Parts: sequence; C-alpha cells; structure tokens
Amino acid sequence: MKHFAIVFLSLLILILSLGSLAQADDYDLGPGDAIDINVWGYDELQEKDLMVRPDGKIAFPLIGEITVEGLTPGTLAEKLTSGLNVYIQNPRVTVNLTQMRTVRAYVLGEVNKPGMYEIAKSHKVLDFLGMAGGFTHYAAKKTVYVVHKKDGRYEKINLNDLLKKGDLTQNVELDEGDVVYLASNGLDFIKDILPYITAAYEIKIISNN
Repeated sequence: MKHFAIVFLSLLILILSLGSLAQADDYDLGPGDAIDINVWGYDELQEKDLMVRPDGKIAFPLIGEITVEGLTPGTLAEKLTSGLNVYIQNPRVTVNLTQMRTVRAYVLGEVNKPGMYEIAKSHKVLDFLGMAGGFTHYAAKKTVYVVHKKDGRYEKINLNDLLKKGDLTQNVELDEGDVVYLASNGLDFIKDILPYITAAYEIKIISNN
C-alpha cells in the first residue's frame, strides 16, 4: 500500500508538472523568474527571457520601472496594456513565463527523506513531497501544515482531498524558506510541533482550508 501511494504520488506530480509553464496564469511572479513580453506589431517592444530583478521589478520601454512581484503573467499583461495606452492605440500585450525561479523549502515529519529541497520549476506542495520520497504510512494526510516564512502564516491542507478528489486548491505554492510538515497520526501540530517552528518563524495567522 505504501509503495502504491508513492507511485501514485509520483505519477500525479509528473502530470501536473508537464503543464506547469503552459498553465501559469495562477502563478505569482517573483525575483528570478524569466518572462517573454510581446506587443503585437511592435518589434522594438519585444522582450525575451526578461529576468525579474531581486527587488521584484523589471524595466520596460516607454513605461519604465514596474513592480511585477506578486502579479500573475495575465495581470502583468493588463498592467502593461494600461501603461502603453498612453503611447499606442489599443496595444495587444502578452506575457509568457519562460523560466520559474528556484525555490528552497523544507519537507519535514512523516516523509521518507525529510530535508531541504531546491526546485527550479513548479513550486507546489506535491513537487516538494515528490523530492522527499512521498509520505510514510504514519502520516496524517488530512492535516498537513504549510508554514510560510515570508509573512509568518501557516495553513492546513488535506492531502487526501488532493490525491483522491483532485482538489488542486490543496496543492499550495511554496516560497523560499517555507516548511511543509506531515505530522504522525495522533500528534497535535499546534501543541507538539508548532512551538519548535515558532523559534525560527513568527507565526501570525491561522488558516484552516
């Protein structure tokens, strides 16, 4: 049963990763991402593999400095369209993600190979679980916790809903320094685990999805 779960998890990760760049409309851009920007009919406004700088900004002709961190490619296209309207009549702008940034996150608890992992493509929970060899027989799959370093927030996700029902909202995106923790059945995350993580992260918000 354990072997089947690991194989199924690996197959699901592969299927999701195949469309990760093509279906990046829900992906939040950040430093280290590379994008193509195309303004139809204006070759001088084409940008290929434009890298998002460490400050979360890019520079684009006519518009200048733009903060793109936290925007999806689609939202950025809308923002560029609005900015170019001053100079071009009805500009048609497309933004494509060509390279995802590298993200390092920790996968701890009831996984086969706990540790820190670095991924340069899709950065979601299943991707990191796959790197960690999948979960063990003792994992409480209904209550997996993700701790977000950036804002000190933690949330609970349900792996059973993701794996058995295909609920992709449970496959949350991770950022640099985030932690995925799979507790053992019978352990209370808030009581038994959270105090140790709090030493490194300021936990501020509780989110139960």
